Amino acid sequence: MTGTDDVLLVHGGTPLEGEIRVRGAKNLVPKAMVAALLGGEPSRLRNVPDIRDVRVVRGLLQLHGVTVRPGDEPGELVLDPTHVESANVADIDAHAGSSRIPILFCGPLLHRLGHAFIPGLGGCDIGGRPIDFHFDVLRQFGATIEKRADGQYLEAPQRLRGTKIRLPYPSVGATEQVLLTAVLAEGVTELSNAAVEPEIEDLICVLQKMGAIIGVDTDRTIRITGVDKLGGYNHQALPDRLEAASWASAALATGGNIYVRGAQQRSMMTFLNTYRKVGGAFEIDDEGIRFWHPGGPLKAIALETDVHPGFQTDWQQPLVVALTQASGLSIVHETVYESRLGFTSALNQMGAHIQLYRECLGGSACRFGQRNFLHSAVVSGPTKLQGADLVIPDLRGGFSYLIAALAAEGTSRVHGIDLINRGYENFMEKLVELGAKVELPAGDLV
Repeated sequence: MTGTDDVLLVHGGTPLEGEIRVRGAKNLVPKAMVAALLGGEPSRLRNVPDIRDVRVVRGLLQLHGVTVRPGDEPGELVLDPTHVESANVADIDAHAGSSRIPILFCGPLLHRLGHAFIPGLGGCDIGGRPIDFHFDVLRQFGATIEKRADGQYLEAPQRLRGTKIRLPYPSVGATEQVLLTAVLAEGVTELSNAAVEPEIEDLICVLQKMGAIIGVDTDRTIRITGVDKLGGYNHQALPDRLEAASWASAALATGGNIYVRGAQQRSMMTFLNTYRKVGGAFEIDDEGIRFWHPGGPLKAIALETDVHPGFQTDWQQPLVVALTQASGLSIVHETVYESRLGFTSALNQMGAHIQLYRECLGGSACRFGQRNFLHSAVVSGPTKLQGADLVIPDLRGGFSYLIAALAAEGTSRVHGIDLINRGYENFMEKLVELGAKVELPAGDLV
């Protein structure tokens, strides 16, 4: 269990109603900050959320001599990489375990300094996300890598060279690694079976503003022609579609009505279709999207996660909480992270009826089907949820536990809430603004 300063008491049974705002995407902003390392001039990034991943990257950049300061408007950062330098290994290691983003520093640091150190990495425990492939990619560009007790030491004896890479799976992290390394590599890099999520497209926009030459084909192939130097950028990060969907699911599960300012239809179309099939209602305007439970029973559905433009895996966990209140049997097939459904055991303790299966219960077989992973679920509803002691397992699972606690009868103690700060800006303040009854264990209101 965690200390009392990392616990939230949630008194359930109150519909969430009101307005909150989402800012720049967690899956874009830290990576755009890393991209600033590649430039020879300052960059300006707007719509930056105050989340832990941003603070981690800011600290790592500053350790490497990058000046990071607030801009002229709220949520704006100015990043000046003019005086990039080597960082102390012990200082870098202090960030080990707090994020997986340090792996993306490899390419930019190899270009700027000729060497890099990457400590052990943390992140959410939702399934295998091996970093070995990142290092294999860097070796293809010409980097040498030495594994030591405290981390990985990388060197570029000469300028990195473009290469041909085919991803076995369209991984977002691997695609980011290639992009951040290839833009200053000599020659052309061809990346096949790349991820094409909106956050990847936005990162490409950032790099293009800096002077990169990047083309994207319709068959998930990205071609990068290396250039000799890059400048800075001025960019407004796209809104966080994953956070927006989490609040939408919270509105549905609690019978509430939430206007998510900043949410955009274009990047959420697949989620919106599913939301409507379940029985949720939404209304779109130029500033955001309103999500609400229109009354009446929710409908059971069959759901399969996939890479973009499919139903995103980060949307799955919050929506599963709402599916516990749907009439009938819902089928969920998780095809992206093999362990992501592990969070449902706590929902069952709260009164949900969720059975996990090793078989692929979705419309198609996936890469986990023959590997003995519990990656499919049958959700039987509706069921009344009761307050419970909950320990947050990962970022999206943690927010899903908050939704379940808010929808439940009675009081829940949610442990490990600091993990939610990785990707949800000021989430406790937003809960209060929406009318949630939450407090710290000492009795202090949030």
